[in-house]
Formats: sequence, structure tokens, C-alpha cells
Amino acid sequence: MPSTRTIDVLLEQYSASHLHPTNEWIHIICVPTIVFTLLGLLWSVHPIVAISVVVASLAYYFKLSRPFALGMLLMAGSMLAILAVLPPAEILPVSLGVFVLAWVGQFIGHKIEGKKPSFFDDLRFLLIGPLFVLGFLYRRLRLAY
Repeated sequence: MPSTRTIDVLLEQYSASHLHPTNEWIHIICVPTIVFTLLGLLWSVHPIVAISVVVASLAYYFKLSRPFALGMLLMAGSMLAILAVLPPAEILPVSLGVFVLAWVGQFIGHKIEGKKPSFFDDLRFLLIGPLFVLGFLYRRLRLAY
């Protein structure tokens, strides 16, 4: 019997355009990079902006899956901690450059896949991408989500 949990439905829909192994690996590398650099861009505006976006995202993740929310808390918390110790003057230019490169990687992956990015149909998939990647880790560690 198929699962009716929202997280399972969203991951199944997201997975449909991420089946090619090369595209999957590109996403495993680029999605966390995009999250980190997006937080870097927001941190450059003001650290409270980056923290606020993390808190709002975690509220959404908590509604979808507590184990995923915990994983994202650890990941985002680590990323924010790294940003807190980086030289402030370097965060914006490095984040901007790497953000663009990571998105180029994503679009190359989708070209290889032959399917458009999921978020073109539903913007929620911008938040599901990190869970898709975290799901790889959870399955490898045999953690339920």
C-alpha cells in the first residue's frame, strides 16, 4: 500500500526528475552547496536574516518529518556556525560565485536527466531538494524519516 504521508509523496514526485545517477550525484554535491551559499548571501545582509530563514524552514520540515527536521537542524546549524567564523568580507563574494556555479551544475544535471527541475512546477521543491539529499544519508545509515 503506497504511503500517504506528505513527505513521501513530495519525495516521490521530486525523485521522478532525479533518476539518472549522474544527476543524483550532482544534486548530492550542489544542493548542500546551494543551501550553504544561500545562507551566506542572507548572512551578508544580516545574520538574523539567515537565522530567520533557517527557523522558518525548520518549522516547515518539522511538519513534514521530525527526523528530517532534526537532520536539517544539524546541517543548517553547522552551516551557520561556519559562517559565523568566516571573515565577513569574504562571505558575500564567495557565496555569490559558488551559488551561481552550483546552480549551473544543477541545470547541467537536469540536461543530462532530460527533465526540467521540479521547482518549475512547484516552488516547494526548493525546500524538498535538501531532504532528497538528506534521504540518501538516512537510507545509508538506515534511519527512518
